[in-house]
Amino acid sequence: MWRVLRVLPLGARVARGWARGAATGQPPEEERDPAPAPYRDTVLLPRTRFPAQLPGRLQPQAELETQQKCGFSELYSWQRQRKTKKEFCLHDGPPYANGDPHVGHALNKVLKDITNRFHMMRGYKVHYVPGWDCHGLPVEMKALSELQAQDLSAMEIRQKARKFAERAIEKQKSAFIRWGIMADWTNCYYTFDGKYEAKQLSVFQKMYEKGYIYQDYKPVFWSPSANTALAEAELEYNEQHISRSVYIKFPLLKSPPKLASVMDGLSKVSLLVWTTQPWTIPANQAVCYMPNSEYSVVKCTNTSECYILAADRVESLAATLDMQFEVISTFKGIDLESGSCAHPTIPGRDSPLLPADHVTMAKGTGLVHTAPAHGMEDYSVASHHQLPMDCLVDEGGFFTEAAGSELQNKAVLEEGNEAVIQMLQAAKSLLKEERYVHSYPYDWRTKKPVIIRASKQWFVNTANIKATTQEVLKKVKFVPASGQKRMLEMLDRRTFWCISRQRCWGVPIPVFYHKTTGESLINSQTIGNVIRIVEQQGSDAWWTLPVEQLLPREAVAKVGNHDALDYVKGQDVLDIWFDSGTSWAHVLEDADQQADLYLEGKDQLGGWFQSSVLTSVATRKKAPYKTLMIHGFTLGEKGEKMSKSIGNVVDPDVVINGGQDHSKEPPYGADVLRWWVAESNVFTEVLIGPAVLNAARNDINKLRNTLRFLLGNVAGFSPETDSVPASEMYVIDQYMLHLLQDYSNKVTEAYKEYDYSRVIRLLQAFHTRDLSNFYFSIIKDRLYCEEEKGLKRRSCQTVLAEVLDAVVRSVAPVLPHLAEEVFQHFPYKTGTELESVFRTGWINTSSVWKKPGLEEAVEGACAIRDSFLGSIPGKNALEHEVVIVIEPGLFFELMEALQPEESSSISQLNEIMMASKTTLLTKLPKELASEEKIIEGNFLINLEGGDIREESSYKVIVQPAARAKCSRCRRYTSDSTLTVCPRCMEVIAQNGKNGM
Repeated sequence: MWRVLRVLPLGARVARGWARGAATGQPPEEERDPAPAPYRDTVLLPRTRFPAQLPGRLQPQAELETQQKCGFSELYSWQRQRKTKKEFCLHDGPPYANGDPHVGHALNKVLKDITNRFHMMRGYKVHYVPGWDCHGLPVEMKALSELQAQDLSAMEIRQKARKFAERAIEKQKSAFIRWGIMADWTNCYYTFDGKYEAKQLSVFQKMYEKGYIYQDYKPVFWSPSANTALAEAELEYNEQHISRSVYIKFPLLKSPPKLASVMDGLSKVSLLVWTTQPWTIPANQAVCYMPNSEYSVVKCTNTSECYILAADRVESLAATLDMQFEVISTFKGIDLESGSCAHPTIPGRDSPLLPADHVTMAKGTGLVHTAPAHGMEDYSVASHHQLPMDCLVDEGGFFTEAAGSELQNKAVLEEGNEAVIQMLQAAKSLLKEERYVHSYPYDWRTKKPVIIRASKQWFVNTANIKATTQEVLKKVKFVPASGQKRMLEMLDRRTFWCISRQRCWGVPIPVFYHKTTGESLINSQTIGNVIRIVEQQGSDAWWTLPVEQLLPREAVAKVGNHDALDYVKGQDVLDIWFDSGTSWAHVLEDADQQADLYLEGKDQLGGWFQSSVLTSVATRKKAPYKTLMIHGFTLGEKGEKMSKSIGNVVDPDVVINGGQDHSKEPPYGADVLRWWVAESNVFTEVLIGPAVLNAARNDINKLRNTLRFLLGNVAGFSPETDSVPASEMYVIDQYMLHLLQDYSNKVTEAYKEYDYSRVIRLLQAFHTRDLSNFYFSIIKDRLYCEEEKGLKRRSCQTVLAEVLDAVVRSVAPVLPHLAEEVFQHFPYKTGTELESVFRTGWINTSSVWKKPGLEEAVEGACAIRDSFLGSIPGKNALEHEVVIVIEPGLFFELMEALQPEESSSISQLNEIMMASKTTLLTKLPKELASEEKIIEGNFLINLEGGDIREESSYKVIVQPAARAKCSRCRRYTSDSTLTVCPRCMEVIAQNGKNGM
């Protein structure tokens, strides 16, 4: 009996990874000793000067030479001069000019460059003007940290800060250019430029005229370490902050009328209050309760004292305070109305009991102490009930004289806190103190805790433009889509935006104050005059010019019998989020223009993305962008934050050029950095480290080998004169064009969707699976051993030229240096712009490459081939012959089209099988030996969109090759080991005629 090996059905789409060399992922560039003498010279091996890989030490220099030779620095200006109406505008979010370039910069700038290069190759005129955020505390602090001198004037500080920013800009700009970033480097924008500042003040003027900007005295986040107000976007939260929380007694002074009967006969009744900020107690003006919640009067069985607290908190607080409580009465919070209590440290001051919705029952006592100068909700309660809002803390975070001699000049977060706790103990108002670990806001620049402190500041009333902004954002495309919900939620929580800062390095708020009354003078005329001066002289003029030049006489005359000399210039500058948030007004050429894309990190959902849309909606009722792309942050390759102490900080310059010890920190070049960016899932946190970089280098080297094989095998080929029409090609060649078109379409769509990691996945699958492991293995014999200019060889060379062109273009936005290097090694001209692949457009495919039935024919043959190769693992397919048995029908007809004759060593079907001979039959041969192995399988044909479905079975019989090995092509197709096979003999003879 014949032995039967049954193969599971493979379906219509089969894997193509069984080919020789599949495990290596490397293109089979050439055989070892492909043909012994005298036939070696007749074999057409690949020829190219393109190196398989560059030694690490040569990679950085080679990239610099490529940039120079291929005109990287001129590319932006070249594409801006093209005559096309299609324009793509990516507005660059300005990085801070306060430090060296880092991997966060690399992630952001490379993502932008990939985007811009893709759109440019697609025929768009790209508008991309890089910029820098130059003002504000980050730069001012760095500049002052370099100086020993104290008591510098405002202008001295500004001059030092400007010089520091300029040095940082040059460092960053050089790095960005080295990374291959294409941009308008000769016309960058800087927020300290006079024209930029004037545009910014023009936006301020429009917002002021529309009533969106106002001055008020209210609590804001305040940084004692930086002596300035902060916006919420300038905070970061320390989840492990430790506060000294206290439980305090507020003795009841006046019983609430509704509880008079309950309180009769009770002595020493106090309201029980918990706070994590004891230093705010001196500023207390009230105690708040939740009207609809239940409260209890309890009696401590130890001391007989009575306390009022939330009913739900009685049991847990008894345990916390190590007391036993007896519940006397329970009532609704509203019953506390019209009661009052004594201040715990200030004799004679009483605090009314007031209803408030912000009181929580989740922690604490259900009663909240209220200091209007030190809490946003506290301020709202005080405004409603006309309570005093005096602030007892100065700009440095120290208690003022108004806080009393015991507290004056003490830092509220340090010794001031301790002093208040001691005062509570002395007044016998303190029940307990404990450490409390919780999330607390820190100044994101100084990394020190902030406080909430009331002061007179300038604000944008975001509440008035929030609804319009939210509607506008719903029309913006977010990538990823989840960013929209996050940004809308952030915006919903924002009721105002504090835009004044108590610094001198920035754009001044153009307001004047009367020397005597302190009243502010600001209107369209005064702002307009300052704008004109700033446009000509820059914002330094605010500090260098006398007030009478800045303040027009006519503007002063309108407000009464005053003179300009009666006023002084305001000392506050605009928040740098307002600085950068108005960049659209300066950079976008037309005031009505929208950028196609803003692309920044996820922190900008509450920062630049938000300040940009608020200023744009306030002045022109639309967003400055059509699409927002949001990426994550960079972390070490194990997911940890980068830290110098851990030693996992990755310096882009070291990545490119190597460290001091190249064995530990090898030079990778810029393209490895760019590959890392593209292959990462940038919408989450992005990991980087030695293992990640090594993997990226290896991936690029595999791609180089594929490209080298392509280059080597199109030597001597001219697409213009030697290309074979698709209709005359081998079916496997037509099939590769079919795959190439599918790859090109998918990779183009991935670029359009900003999904660059999918671009890399598609590229890797195509060049390793479809090309190296499949197509290259099949066509080597035709490339190396067929007649040089014959149709068979030109057919696959035509495909290789198309593949080379498409792969180089598809990878060019990600790896511009490699793409240009390959392009320079093309053995034929591809157009008039030979010096740069970027000047020759995107991938160009043809619809004729799609053919009905083509896929089924090749993949059906591949299913059979996989059965054959799977039965001889590790063995040379050329040492075997294959007999294929298919019953008459559609599947047989498809295979017969690949091999019309019954047996062949040179048919298209045999080429796909990679055997020395293939026989195609409709039934098993009678002379089949009983020991022959029969492999059975099935293939599902699916044509015309499913209208034609036919499952066919097949049988494969594998036999040892019957003939001798050819000395030239190494297939077992020769009559004798001393002679070449008939095919090779014919090729040699033909080449002899052609003078080879």
